[in-house]
Amino acid sequence: QVQLVESGGGLVQAGGSLRLSCAASLRTARTYAMGWFRQAPGKERELVAAINWRGDSTYYADSVKGRFTISRDNAKNTAYLQMSSLKPEDTSVYYCAADIQLSRTASTSESEYDYWGQGTQVTVSS
Repeated sequence: QVQLVESGGGLVQAGGSLRLSCAASLRTARTYAMGWFRQAPGKERELVAAINWRGDSTYYADSVKGRFTISRDNAKNTAYLQMSSLKPEDTSVYYCAADIQLSRTASTSESEYDYWGQGTQVTVSS
């Protein structure tokens, strides 16, 4: 069973940047598709970005296109979410997740994900 640990959250002013990291505990995680989700108070969890295991297929929610970039370093068993031009509406708990099914494309359905991190808070002040 793989464990996912997020880091890099915090408080930032609107227009600023943060980079989230998601470290996986097993080397086999390099074959997993990865996704970043977020959930704000009173709202449903939503997929923000996803990437396949090779890193050549990505998905972004419309709300973050052009501002967020998902990437991965399989040698380090780590996925990243670079967030730029942050807005107050980006304030959420951000979760990384892993889909263990080998796939050529990024996984875009929450039900496809098998393992979840504990979440990291991102707060964007206006």
